[in-house]
Amino acid sequence: MRGLKLVQCLAMGAAMIVPIAGLGGGRALAQSEEAGFQAYLQTVAGAARAQGISKGTLDSVLPTLTFNARVVELDREQPGSAPNGPIPAFAPYRLQHVDRARIATGRAKYQALRPLLSRVERETGVPESIMVSIWGNETNYGAFTGNFDLPRSLASLAYEGRRRALFQQEFIDTLKLIDRGVPREILKGSWAGATGYPQFLPSVILRIARDGDGDGRVDIWRSEADALASIASYFVHAGWRPNQAWGVAARVPASLDRTRTVSRTVSPRCPRVHNRHSQWKTVSEWRALGVTPVSNKLRDSDMASLLEPDGPGETAYLLTGNYRVILDYNCSNFYGLSVGLLADAVAG
Repeated sequence: MRGLKLVQCLAMGAAMIVPIAGLGGGRALAQSEEAGFQAYLQTVAGAARAQGISKGTLDSVLPTLTFNARVVELDREQPGSAPNGPIPAFAPYRLQHVDRARIATGRAKYQALRPLLSRVERETGVPESIMVSIWGNETNYGAFTGNFDLPRSLASLAYEGRRRALFQQEFIDTLKLIDRGVPREILKGSWAGATGYPQFLPSVILRIARDGDGDGRVDIWRSEADALASIASYFVHAGWRPNQAWGVAARVPASLDRTRTVSRTVSPRCPRVHNRHSQWKTVSEWRALGVTPVSNKLRDSDMASLLEPDGPGETAYLLTGNYRVILDYNCSNFYGLSVGLLADAVAG
């Protein structure tokens, strides 16, 4: 989702860590913790006012907030403490995320929304099936969008302090959404602040969300048209190239010398994800090495990198720059492959 996973890919901020109730505290600690949280909200109020948040929004939201220890527990449980641990197989993940039910629902949504989807594709160059696939991967086409109260969750994560700069601004950006007329009651989502059908962080909504149905409002929580147009807008901003496939499955000969195709480029973002990719070569150059695409979706002149998610002898993929755009949405090879494969299946 475009929230939790984005948060996981960002650098950890240096800030004071506040004790968490339920992790060894008691009633006195909880009371002290709540008092500290309320004092912190007054500090945030000053920063929010400096960014133009109205007094009415602050007066209506801040008094309703209490510290949520659960979201902090969830944040601390996230992977990352063992970045060099073993990577599991992709095949089981694929079976769970590109399954019959998700494909069937995706095809039904794809057909029902073709007029909208084709218009957005014409305007942005982002394929209809990619928009639908992101929607399906993020929230199962809107079925599961999260039920954490965004202002409370983000304020609690900001107070805890490990990533205060990130979460405090996301909290203030949530207040901006309320200032702009978004009803407080629909601002629910993941514990980390991802919300709506596309699971955007509040800052992403403010930056790239679009009105897809022409009613003059942006509502990614209840309007499928707005959600899909906003997904396409995100991909445009991330550098999607029209008329280029994301990638294709490929056959790799046992004779391929992989030591000659290792990438020597170190990615500044999510290096463990990108380090699994080979050097960039044209599809024609890959063919000369015996790596054969299973379809003609890629041109011989297209640049592609090779990814073998389950190792030699299993299904491999030749991936273009547009695959890296999918990784910008969520920096995970399993996610990126699932989005591409579901898109292909939905388009049929």
